[in-house]
Amino acid sequence: MIHSLKKQWVHTLLIGGLCLSGAVSCTSNKSLFSKNEADLWLTTPDKSALFQKQTQPLTFTDAAASATSVIDIDDQQTFQTMDGFGYTLTGGSAYHLHKMTPAARAAILKELFATDGNNIGVSYLRVSIGASDLDEKVFSYNDLPEGQTDPNLEKFSLAPDREFLLPVLKEILAINPKIMILGSPWSPPTWMKTNNNSKGGSLKPEWYDAYAKYFVKYVQEMQKEGITIDAITVQNEPLHPGNNPSLLMLAPDQAVFVKNHLGPAFQKANVKTKIILYDHNLDRPDYPISILNDPEAKKYIDGSAFHLYGGKIEAMSEVHNAHPDKNVYFTEQWIGAPGKFPGDLKWHVRELIIGAPRNWSRNVLEWNLAADPQQKPHTPGGCTECLGALTIDGDKVIRNPAYYIIAHASKFVRPGSVRIASNIPTNLPNVAFKTPKGERVVIVLNNGEASETFHIRHKGKAVSATLAAGAVGTYVW
Repeated sequence: MIHSLKKQWVHTLLIGGLCLSGAVSCTSNKSLFSKNEADLWLTTPDKSALFQKQTQPLTFTDAAASATSVIDIDDQQTFQTMDGFGYTLTGGSAYHLHKMTPAARAAILKELFATDGNNIGVSYLRVSIGASDLDEKVFSYNDLPEGQTDPNLEKFSLAPDREFLLPVLKEILAINPKIMILGSPWSPPTWMKTNNNSKGGSLKPEWYDAYAKYFVKYVQEMQKEGITIDAITVQNEPLHPGNNPSLLMLAPDQAVFVKNHLGPAFQKANVKTKIILYDHNLDRPDYPISILNDPEAKKYIDGSAFHLYGGKIEAMSEVHNAHPDKNVYFTEQWIGAPGKFPGDLKWHVRELIIGAPRNWSRNVLEWNLAADPQQKPHTPGGCTECLGALTIDGDKVIRNPAYYIIAHASKFVRPGSVRIASNIPTNLPNVAFKTPKGERVVIVLNNGEASETFHIRHKGKAVSATLAAGAVGTYVW
C-alpha cells in the first residue's frame, strides 16, 4: 500500500496500488486509500509495557454486530485545534539538565522533543517568568535594594536565567524550532508589591503600568535570545498567596490590569504574545468568566488557563460555553513523590489527557519536567514533594509517571491536530483526533477493574482491541 505520493498532474490508473502518470491530480494516499491496520502504543499499570509499540498491528475488518463495547469515531464532527502536550521546564529542571554531560543531555533532550523512533515529541513548554517555587532561590528580573524602584525597568535583566534555562531552551529549540512556550509569573518584583515580599501580597496599583512594561520587556528580551514566547498567563495561581514566590490577584484586579495596562502595553509595543487569564483551579470558573464578561478586557484576551487541584475538569466546558470565541488551556498538574504508578497513570490520563481535550482544552501540561532524587531544588517554602516527569541524578535518568502520561498524546497528537467526536462506552473513557497528516489517533483508558475487549469503529470498519484494567492504549491509523 502506498503511504505518500507527491502532487503531480497525471492520469490516474490504479493497478495493484500503483498510481501511473497521466493528466489529472494524484494526491496523497489518504484520499485514495484507507489504511487497514492500526498501530498500538501501550502502557500497563504493572509496567510490563511502558509506552511500548506492540509488534502486531490491529487489522480493520468490516464492522459487524458485536457483543463488545464499541467506540465510534466520527471525523465529520470536529472541535478545537490542539497546540500540544508537555511540561513545565522549571529553573530546577533546567539546572539538572544543564549539569548532565553534553552527550547525556543531548540524548534525553532528543528523546523528549524529537518525534522519530521511540522519541515522544513534547510540543509545548511552560516556563516561569522569574522564579517559580522549583528554583533554588527566589528572584525576579528586576530585583532592587530595599527602598528603590525602577518605573521604566531600566535595570531589567534575564541574567538569572542565562546560566541554565536559556542554554537548555536553545538546545530544545534546535530539536523542535516550533515548540510553543508559555510564560507564567509567580510574583512581580517585590518593590511592586504591597508587602515588599516574594510571598503573598498584592500588586500596588501605582505599579500596574510598570508591571505591564515588565511583561513587554520579558517577551522582547526572550525574542532577542531567539526564544518566542507564544503566550503568557497574567499570574500563576492568583488565589494562592501562600506559596513562595506568589501573589494574590483577585479577578477585579486582574481585569483592570489587563484592560487598562497589559493589553494596551502589548498593543503599543506590537507584542503578539497571547494573554491568558487565571491559571488556577477549576473550582472557580467564575474568575475568568467575570473578566471575559467585560468587553474592554476581553478584546485583549486569548483565553483562560486551569489546574485541577480543586473542582472538576468539566468546568473547562463551562468557561468555553460562556465565551466560545475564547480558548481554554490546561497548564499544570503535579504528581506527589514517590508516585503511585497505577493510580497516577489512570487519574492523569482520564482527567487530563482525555478529560481536558474533551472539555475544549488546546493543550495539557504536567508539572514539572525534572527534579533530583530528593525532589530538589525548591525555594524555601516551595514544593518539597513534586515528582518530575524525570528524576535526574548526574547522567542517570528515571522516567516517572508523567513521562508516560504525556507521551501517549504528545508523540502522535501533533500541533494542528483537531479533536474529533467519539462516544464513551462504560469504563472506556477516550478521546480522538485527526492529525495534520490525516492520521486518526484515539487514546483509550480501561477505567474498570477487569480486562476489557472492545471495538474501535471508523467509516464502517472496526478493529478489535483489549486493554487490561488500568491500561492505556494509543491507537494510530
